[in-house]
Amino acid sequence: MVRKRALVVDDSKSARVILSRMLEKYDIEVDMAESAENAIEYLKHNRPDAIFMDHLMPGMDGLQAVKAIKGNPLTAMIPIMMYTSQEGELYVGQARALGAMGVLPKQLRPVDVSKVLYELHLVPNRRDGTEPALLPVELEGAPPPAAPSDIRRFIVASLDSFAARIVSEVRDSVTVPTLDPIAPPLREPRPSWGWPAAMAAAMIMAAAFAAAWFGARNQLAGMRADIAALRSENAEMQRTRADLSAAVKDLTGALATANNNAASGAPAAPGPVGAAALRVEPVPYGEIPFDHTRLDALRELLTNLESQSFHGVVRITNLAGIYCLSGNPTDGYAPAAPALPVTRCDLIGNPFSESLSEQQRESLAFANLVASVRQRTSGAITVALESEATGTHASTPYPAHSDSLTAGEWNRAAAANNRVEFSAESSGP
Repeated sequence: MVRKRALVVDDSKSARVILSRMLEKYDIEVDMAESAENAIEYLKHNRPDAIFMDHLMPGMDGLQAVKAIKGNPLTAMIPIMMYTSQEGELYVGQARALGAMGVLPKQLRPVDVSKVLYELHLVPNRRDGTEPALLPVELEGAPPPAAPSDIRRFIVASLDSFAARIVSEVRDSVTVPTLDPIAPPLREPRPSWGWPAAMAAAMIMAAAFAAAWFGARNQLAGMRADIAALRSENAEMQRTRADLSAAVKDLTGALATANNNAASGAPAAPGPVGAAALRVEPVPYGEIPFDHTRLDALRELLTNLESQSFHGVVRITNLAGIYCLSGNPTDGYAPAAPALPVTRCDLIGNPFSESLSEQQRESLAFANLVASVRQRTSGAITVALESEATGTHASTPYPAHSDSLTAGEWNRAAAANNRVEFSAESSGP
Protein backbone atom coordinates (compact mmCIF):
# COMPACT_ATOMS: atom_id res chain seq x y z
CA MET A 1 0.00 0.00 0.00
CA VAL A 2 1.40 3.41 -1.03
CA ARG A 3 1.95 5.68 1.98
CA LYS A 4 0.27 9.06 1.95
CA ARG A 5 2.45 12.19 1.97
CA ALA A 6 1.75 15.55 3.62
CA LEU A 7 3.54 18.92 3.43
CA VAL A 8 3.79 20.98 6.66
CA VAL A 9 4.50 24.69 6.07
CA ASP A 10 5.46 26.73 9.16
CA ASP A 11 8.25 29.15 10.01
CA SER A 12 8.38 27.69 13.55
CA LYS A 13 10.59 24.59 13.72
CA SER A 14 8.93 23.35 16.92
CA ALA A 15 5.45 23.65 15.38
CA ARG A 16 6.60 21.72 12.30
CA VAL A 17 8.11 18.96 14.45
CA ILE A 18 5.01 18.62 16.69
CA LEU A 19 2.56 18.29 13.79
CA SER A 20 4.95 16.03 11.85
CA ARG A 21 5.19 13.59 14.76
CA MET A 22 1.39 13.48 15.05
CA LEU A 23 1.04 12.72 11.33
CA GLU A 24 3.80 10.09 11.34
CA LYS A 25 1.87 8.14 13.97
CA TYR A 26 -0.70 7.51 11.22
CA ASP A 27 2.01 6.14 8.87
CA ILE A 28 2.03 9.35 6.81
CA GLU A 29 5.27 10.58 5.24
CA VAL A 30 5.90 14.23 6.06
CA ASP A 31 7.87 16.87 4.16
CA MET A 32 8.44 20.31 5.70
CA ALA A 33 8.90 23.86 4.42
CA GLU A 34 9.83 26.86 6.58
CA SER A 35 8.15 29.47 4.35
CA ALA A 36 5.37 29.83 1.79
CA GLU A 37 7.93 30.54 -0.92
CA ASN A 38 9.75 27.26 -0.17
CA ALA A 39 6.42 25.43 -0.26
CA ILE A 40 5.55 26.78 -3.72
CA GLU A 41 9.04 25.84 -4.97
CA TYR A 42 8.56 22.34 -3.49
CA LEU A 43 5.23 21.95 -5.35
CA LYS A 44 6.96 22.48 -8.70
CA HIS A 45 8.46 18.98 -8.40
CA ASN A 46 6.25 17.18 -5.82
CA ARG A 47 2.54 16.45 -5.33
CA PRO A 48 1.68 15.75 -1.67
CA ASP A 49 -1.73 14.33 -0.72
CA ALA A 50 -2.43 17.28 1.62
CA ILE A 51 -0.90 20.57 2.84
CA PHE A 52 -0.98 21.96 6.40
CA MET A 53 -0.37 25.74 6.11
CA ASP A 54 0.53 28.25 8.86
CA HIS A 55 -0.92 31.77 8.57
CA LEU A 56 1.62 34.28 9.93
CA MET A 57 5.03 33.80 8.24
CA PRO A 58 7.75 36.18 7.00
CA GLY A 59 7.24 37.21 3.39
CA MET A 60 4.19 35.58 1.83
CA ASP A 61 1.61 34.66 4.51
CA GLY A 62 -0.52 31.50 4.60
CA LEU A 63 -3.65 32.94 2.97
CA GLN A 64 -1.59 34.39 0.09
CA ALA A 65 0.04 30.97 -0.35
CA VAL A 66 -3.37 29.25 -0.43
CA LYS A 67 -4.55 31.69 -3.09
CA ALA A 68 -1.41 31.04 -5.18
CA ILE A 69 -1.66 27.24 -4.89
CA LYS A 70 -5.38 27.18 -5.74
CA GLY A 71 -4.76 29.52 -8.66
CA ASN A 72 -2.32 27.09 -10.28
CA PRO A 73 -4.19 24.33 -12.22
CA LEU A 74 -1.38 21.86 -11.45
CA THR A 75 -1.78 22.23 -7.67
CA ALA A 76 -5.38 23.40 -7.30
CA MET A 77 -6.72 19.94 -6.39
CA ILE A 78 -4.37 19.45 -3.40
CA PRO A 79 -6.45 19.85 -0.20
CA ILE A 80 -5.15 22.52 2.20
CA MET A 81 -5.83 22.74 5.93
CA MET A 82 -4.82 25.93 7.76
CA TYR A 83 -2.71 25.16 10.88
CA THR A 84 -2.62 28.39 12.87
CA SER A 85 -3.43 30.11 16.15
CA GLN A 86 -5.90 32.35 14.29
CA GLU A 87 -9.51 31.55 15.23
CA GLY A 88 -13.02 32.86 14.92
CA GLU A 89 -15.85 32.44 12.45
CA LEU A 90 -14.65 35.36 10.29
CA TYR A 91 -11.20 33.82 9.80
CA VAL A 92 -12.64 30.37 9.05
CA GLY A 93 -14.91 31.88 6.41
CA GLN A 94 -12.03 33.83 4.86
CA ALA A 95 -9.82 30.72 4.69
CA ARG A 96 -12.60 28.66 3.11
CA ALA A 97 -13.34 31.38 0.59
CA LEU A 98 -9.74 31.16 -0.66
CA GLY A 99 -9.97 27.37 -1.01
CA ALA A 100 -8.84 25.94 2.36
CA MET A 101 -10.89 23.05 3.73
CA GLY A 102 -10.84 24.29 7.34
CA VAL A 103 -8.72 25.50 10.25
CA LEU A 104 -6.73 23.47 12.77
CA PRO A 105 -5.62 25.22 16.01
CA LYS A 106 -1.98 25.17 17.09
CA GLN A 107 -3.09 23.78 20.49
CA LEU A 108 -4.71 20.78 18.86
CA ARG A 109 -5.66 17.43 20.37
CA PRO A 110 -4.93 14.02 18.79
CA VAL A 111 -8.67 13.55 18.19
CA ASP A 112 -8.68 16.77 16.07
CA VAL A 113 -5.85 15.37 13.93
CA SER A 114 -7.72 12.07 13.55
CA LYS A 115 -10.93 13.78 12.36
CA VAL A 116 -9.07 15.97 9.87
CA LEU A 117 -7.14 13.03 8.42
CA TYR A 118 -10.41 11.17 7.81
CA GLU A 119 -11.85 14.24 6.08
CA LEU A 120 -8.72 14.55 3.91
CA HIS A 121 -8.84 10.79 3.10
CA LEU A 122 -5.28 10.37 4.35
CA VAL A 123 -6.30 7.42 6.56
CA PRO A 124 -9.16 4.94 6.10
CA ASN A 125 -12.38 5.53 7.99
CA ARG A 126 -12.53 3.55 11.24
CA ARG A 127 -16.15 2.67 10.59
CA ASP A 128 -15.22 0.95 7.30
CA GLY A 129 -12.48 -1.24 8.82
CA THR A 130 -12.88 -4.95 9.28
CA GLU A 131 -10.12 -5.37 11.87
CA PRO A 132 -11.09 -7.24 15.06
CA ALA A 133 -11.80 -5.26 18.20
CA LEU A 134 -8.88 -6.90 20.04
CA LEU A 135 -5.50 -7.55 18.47
CA PRO A 136 -2.54 -9.32 20.14
CA VAL A 137 0.25 -6.96 21.20
CA GLU A 138 3.54 -7.87 19.53
CA LEU A 139 6.98 -6.79 20.71
CA GLU A 140 9.03 -4.89 18.19
CA GLY A 141 11.21 -7.30 16.18
CA ALA A 142 9.53 -10.44 17.57
CA PRO A 143 7.87 -12.87 15.12
CA PRO A 144 4.09 -13.35 15.36
CA PRO A 145 2.93 -16.39 17.39
CA ALA A 146 2.23 -19.52 15.34
CA ALA A 147 -1.19 -21.11 15.20
CA PRO A 148 -1.68 -24.44 17.10
CA SER A 149 -2.09 -26.37 13.81
CA ASP A 150 1.21 -24.92 12.51
CA ILE A 151 2.98 -25.95 15.74
CA ARG A 152 1.66 -29.52 15.46
CA ARG A 153 2.79 -29.83 11.83
CA PHE A 154 6.23 -28.48 12.76
CA ILE A 155 6.59 -30.99 15.65
CA VAL A 156 5.57 -33.98 13.46
CA ALA A 157 7.91 -32.95 10.64
CA SER A 158 10.82 -32.48 13.07
CA LEU A 159 10.28 -35.87 14.72
CA ASP A 160 10.08 -37.59 11.31
CA SER A 161 13.35 -35.97 10.31
CA PHE A 162 15.06 -37.07 13.54
CA ALA A 163 13.74 -40.62 13.14
CA ALA A 164 15.00 -40.88 9.55
CA ARG A 165 18.46 -39.65 10.55
CA ILE A 166 18.68 -42.05 13.51
CA VAL A 167 17.67 -45.04 11.35
CA SER A 168 20.30 -44.10 8.79
CA GLU A 169 23.05 -43.86 11.43
CA VAL A 170 22.05 -47.19 12.99
CA ARG A 171 22.19 -48.92 9.61
CA ASP A 172 25.63 -47.49 8.95
CA SER A 173 26.91 -48.83 12.29
CA VAL A 174 25.73 -52.45 11.75
CA THR A 175 28.41 -54.96 10.48
CA VAL A 176 27.46 -57.69 7.99
CA PRO A 177 29.45 -60.98 8.46
CA THR A 178 30.70 -63.00 5.46
CA LEU A 179 31.01 -66.77 4.88
CA ASP A 180 34.75 -66.47 4.55
CA PRO A 181 36.22 -66.35 8.08
CA ILE A 182 39.35 -64.72 6.72
CA ALA A 183 37.52 -61.97 4.81
CA PRO A 184 36.83 -58.76 6.71
CA PRO A 185 33.26 -57.70 7.43
CA LEU A 186 31.52 -55.66 4.77
CA ARG A 187 31.22 -52.66 7.11
CA GLU A 188 33.48 -51.61 9.92
CA PRO A 189 31.63 -50.74 13.15
CA ARG A 190 31.96 -47.14 14.16
CA PRO A 191 30.70 -45.22 17.16
CA SER A 192 27.42 -43.38 16.65
CA TRP A 193 26.28 -40.28 18.56
CA GLY A 194 22.85 -40.16 16.83
CA TRP A 195 20.74 -41.17 19.83
CA PRO A 196 22.28 -38.73 22.36
CA ALA A 197 22.13 -35.90 19.80
CA ALA A 198 18.51 -36.72 19.00
CA MET A 199 17.57 -36.76 22.69
CA ALA A 200 19.29 -33.43 23.32
CA ALA A 201 17.60 -31.82 20.31
CA ALA A 202 14.24 -33.23 21.39
CA MET A 203 14.69 -31.75 24.89
CA ILE A 204 15.59 -28.36 23.44
CA MET A 205 12.55 -28.45 21.16
CA ALA A 206 10.32 -29.52 24.06
CA ALA A 207 11.57 -26.57 26.13
CA ALA A 208 10.98 -24.17 23.22
CA PHE A 209 7.46 -25.49 22.65
CA ALA A 210 6.70 -25.25 26.37
CA ALA A 211 7.85 -21.61 26.40
CA ALA A 212 5.71 -20.88 23.34
CA TRP A 213 2.72 -22.56 24.96
CA PHE A 214 3.09 -20.59 28.18
CA GLY A 215 3.46 -17.37 26.17
CA ALA A 216 0.30 -18.14 24.19
CA ARG A 217 -1.57 -18.93 27.41
CA ASN A 218 -0.48 -15.64 29.00
CA GLN A 219 -1.49 -13.79 25.85
CA LEU A 220 -4.91 -15.46 25.96
CA ALA A 221 -5.28 -14.49 29.62
CA GLY A 222 -4.46 -10.89 28.73
CA MET A 223 -7.03 -10.89 25.94
CA ARG A 224 -9.65 -12.27 28.31
CA ALA A 225 -8.86 -9.48 30.77
CA ASP A 226 -9.26 -6.91 27.97
CA ILE A 227 -12.59 -8.45 27.00
CA ALA A 228 -13.77 -8.28 30.62
CA ALA A 229 -12.77 -4.61 30.77
CA LEU A 230 -14.64 -3.88 27.54
CA ARG A 231 -17.72 -5.64 28.86
CA SER A 232 -17.55 -3.50 32.02
CA GLU A 233 -17.26 -0.34 29.93
CA ASN A 234 -20.16 -1.50 27.77
CA ALA A 235 -22.32 -2.06 30.86
CA GLU A 236 -21.47 1.46 32.05
CA MET A 237 -22.39 2.86 28.63
CA GLN A 238 -25.71 0.98 28.76
CA ARG A 239 -26.47 2.52 32.16
CA THR A 240 -25.60 5.98 30.83
CA ARG A 241 -27.81 5.34 27.81
CA ALA A 242 -30.69 4.33 30.09
CA ASP A 243 -30.30 7.55 32.12
CA LEU A 244 -30.21 9.59 28.92
CA SER A 245 -33.30 7.80 27.60
CA ALA A 246 -35.13 8.65 30.82
CA ALA A 247 -34.13 12.29 30.44
CA VAL A 248 -35.27 12.34 26.80
CA LYS A 249 -38.56 10.73 27.84
CA ASP A 250 -39.11 13.45 30.43
CA LEU A 251 -38.25 16.11 27.86
CA THR A 252 -40.64 14.57 25.32
CA GLY A 253 -43.43 14.61 27.91
CA ALA A 254 -42.71 18.23 28.71
CA LEU A 255 -42.84 19.18 25.04
CA ALA A 256 -46.13 17.31 24.63
CA THR A 257 -47.54 19.20 27.62
CA ALA A 258 -46.37 22.49 26.12
CA ASN A 259 -48.03 21.63 22.80
CA ASN A 260 -51.28 20.75 24.57
CA ASN A 261 -51.17 24.03 26.46
CA ALA A 262 -50.60 25.88 23.21
CA ALA A 263 -53.57 24.10 21.61
CA SER A 264 -55.81 24.95 24.57
CA GLY A 265 -54.76 28.60 24.59
CA ALA A 266 -52.51 28.40 27.65
CA PRO A 267 -49.40 30.63 27.55
CA ALA A 268 -46.34 28.82 26.22
CA ALA A 269 -42.79 29.10 27.45
CA PRO A 270 -40.88 32.04 25.95
CA GLY A 271 -38.80 31.36 22.86
CA PRO A 272 -37.29 33.10 19.85
CA VAL A 273 -39.78 35.54 18.36
CA GLY A 274 -41.03 34.47 14.93
CA ALA A 275 -39.17 31.17 15.08
CA ALA A 276 -40.63 27.73 14.50
CA ALA A 277 -39.07 25.14 16.84
CA LEU A 278 -37.61 22.32 14.74
CA ARG A 279 -35.62 20.18 17.18
CA VAL A 280 -34.49 19.89 20.80
CA GLU A 281 -31.31 18.01 21.79
CA PRO A 282 -30.31 17.27 25.42
CA VAL A 283 -26.79 18.19 26.57
CA PRO A 284 -25.19 15.95 29.23
CA TYR A 285 -23.58 17.83 32.10
CA GLY A 286 -19.93 18.63 31.36
CA GLU A 287 -20.22 18.59 27.54
CA ILE A 288 -19.81 21.71 25.46
CA PRO A 289 -23.23 22.54 23.99
CA PHE A 290 -22.38 22.94 20.30
CA ASP A 291 -20.71 19.59 19.58
CA HIS A 292 -21.26 15.79 19.64
CA THR A 293 -24.87 14.83 18.82
CA ARG A 294 -25.81 18.50 18.39
CA LEU A 295 -23.29 18.67 15.52
CA ASP A 296 -25.01 15.72 13.81
CA ALA A 297 -28.43 17.28 14.43
CA LEU A 298 -27.33 20.59 12.87
CA ARG A 299 -25.85 18.80 9.85
CA GLU A 300 -29.12 16.89 9.31
CA LEU A 301 -31.25 20.02 9.80
CA LEU A 302 -29.19 22.08 7.34
CA THR A 303 -29.37 19.29 4.75
CA ASN A 304 -33.18 19.22 5.01
CA LEU A 305 -33.47 23.02 4.81
CA GLU A 306 -31.19 23.19 1.76
CA SER A 307 -33.28 20.53 0.00
CA GLN A 308 -36.34 22.73 0.62
CA SER A 309 -34.57 25.85 -0.78
CA PHE A 310 -34.94 27.53 2.60
CA HIS A 311 -33.88 31.19 2.95
CA GLY A 312 -33.44 32.62 6.42
CA VAL A 313 -31.76 32.24 9.79
CA VAL A 314 -31.28 29.00 11.76
CA ARG A 315 -31.11 29.85 15.47
CA ILE A 316 -29.39 27.47 17.85
CA THR A 317 -30.01 28.33 21.49
CA ASN A 318 -28.21 26.81 24.47
CA LEU A 319 -30.29 26.64 27.67
CA ALA A 320 -28.59 25.43 30.85
CA GLY A 321 -30.23 23.32 33.55
CA ILE A 322 -29.71 23.65 37.30
CA TYR A 323 -28.10 20.51 38.78
CA CYS A 324 -27.67 19.01 42.24
CA LEU A 325 -23.86 18.66 42.32
CA SER A 326 -21.17 17.11 44.51
CA GLY A 327 -17.59 18.37 44.64
CA ASN A 328 -15.70 21.60 45.27
CA PRO A 329 -14.31 24.52 43.23
CA THR A 330 -10.77 23.08 43.24
CA ASP A 331 -11.47 19.54 42.04
CA GLY A 332 -14.63 20.40 40.10
CA TYR A 333 -18.27 19.36 40.35
CA ALA A 334 -20.27 16.40 39.04
CA PRO A 335 -23.96 15.38 39.31
CA ALA A 336 -24.59 13.93 42.77
CA ALA A 337 -25.44 10.27 43.39
CA PRO A 338 -29.14 9.64 42.60
CA ALA A 339 -29.95 8.46 46.15
CA LEU A 340 -28.38 11.52 47.84
CA PRO A 341 -30.94 13.89 49.44
CA VAL A 342 -31.07 17.26 47.72
CA THR A 343 -30.47 18.94 51.07
CA ARG A 344 -26.97 17.41 51.10
CA CYS A 345 -25.90 18.66 47.65
CA ASP A 346 -22.67 20.67 47.69
CA LEU A 347 -24.01 23.06 45.05
CA ILE A 348 -27.27 23.71 43.20
CA GLY A 349 -26.40 25.26 39.83
CA ASN A 350 -24.40 24.76 36.65
CA PRO A 351 -20.85 26.10 37.11
CA PHE A 352 -19.61 24.33 33.98
CA SER A 353 -22.00 26.20 31.66
CA GLU A 354 -21.40 29.50 33.45
CA SER A 355 -17.62 29.17 33.02
CA LEU A 356 -17.77 28.83 29.21
CA SER A 357 -17.19 31.79 26.95
CA GLU A 358 -19.16 32.08 23.71
CA GLN A 359 -16.24 30.67 21.68
CA GLN A 360 -15.71 27.78 24.12
CA ARG A 361 -19.32 26.62 23.65
CA GLU A 362 -18.63 25.34 20.11
CA SER A 363 -16.10 22.84 18.77
CA LEU A 364 -13.89 23.46 15.74
CA ALA A 365 -15.99 21.06 13.65
CA PHE A 366 -19.16 22.95 14.65
CA ALA A 367 -17.60 26.31 13.69
CA ASN A 368 -16.44 24.90 10.34
CA LEU A 369 -19.94 23.58 9.60
CA VAL A 370 -21.55 26.94 10.45
CA ALA A 371 -19.09 28.77 8.19
CA SER A 372 -19.43 26.27 5.34
CA VAL A 373 -23.25 26.47 5.08
CA ARG A 374 -23.13 30.25 4.58
CA GLN A 375 -20.53 29.85 1.83
CA ARG A 376 -22.28 26.84 0.26
CA THR A 377 -25.69 28.56 0.07
CA SER A 378 -24.23 31.96 -0.95
CA GLY A 379 -25.68 33.53 2.18
CA ALA A 380 -29.20 32.12 1.75
CA ILE A 381 -28.88 30.29 5.09
CA THR A 382 -27.10 31.76 8.09
CA VAL A 383 -26.66 30.22 11.53
CA ALA A 384 -26.93 32.25 14.75
CA LEU A 385 -25.66 30.80 18.04
CA GLU A 386 -27.26 32.06 21.29
CA SER A 387 -26.98 31.22 24.98
CA GLU A 388 -29.53 31.83 27.74
CA ALA A 389 -28.73 32.32 31.40
CA THR A 390 -28.68 29.30 33.69
CA GLY A 391 -32.18 28.20 34.67
CA THR A 392 -33.93 30.33 32.02
CA HIS A 393 -37.01 28.94 30.23
CA ALA A 394 -37.22 25.58 31.99
CA SER A 395 -39.21 23.17 29.81
CA THR A 396 -39.61 20.69 32.68
CA PRO A 397 -40.57 22.05 36.12
CA TYR A 398 -38.23 21.26 38.98
CA PRO A 399 -39.76 19.27 41.88
CA ALA A 400 -40.68 21.09 45.06
CA HIS A 401 -38.04 20.93 47.81
CA SER A 402 -38.71 18.45 50.60
CA ASP A 403 -36.76 16.27 53.01
CA SER A 404 -37.50 13.18 50.87
CA LEU A 405 -36.47 14.77 47.55
CA THR A 406 -33.42 13.00 46.04
CA ALA A 407 -30.69 14.21 43.70
CA GLY A 408 -31.83 11.72 41.07
CA GLU A 409 -35.35 13.21 40.93
CA TRP A 410 -33.98 16.75 40.79
CA ASN A 411 -31.31 15.99 38.16
CA ARG A 412 -33.82 14.31 35.84
CA ALA A 413 -35.52 17.69 35.51
CA ALA A 414 -32.12 19.40 35.21
CA ALA A 415 -31.08 17.01 32.40
CA ALA A 416 -34.32 17.75 30.53
CA ASN A 417 -33.73 21.51 30.87
CA ASN A 418 -30.03 21.33 29.92
CA ARG A 419 -30.59 21.40 26.18
CA VAL A 420 -30.01 22.98 22.77
CA GLU A 421 -33.00 24.16 20.75
CA PHE A 422 -32.97 24.50 16.95
CA SER A 423 -35.37 26.91 15.26
CA ALA A 424 -35.62 28.57 11.88
CA GLU A 425 -36.80 32.02 10.82
CA SER A 426 -37.69 32.25 7.16
CA SER A 427 -36.88 35.46 5.31
CA GLY A 428 -38.99 34.41 2.32
CA PRO A 429 -42.56 35.50 1.56
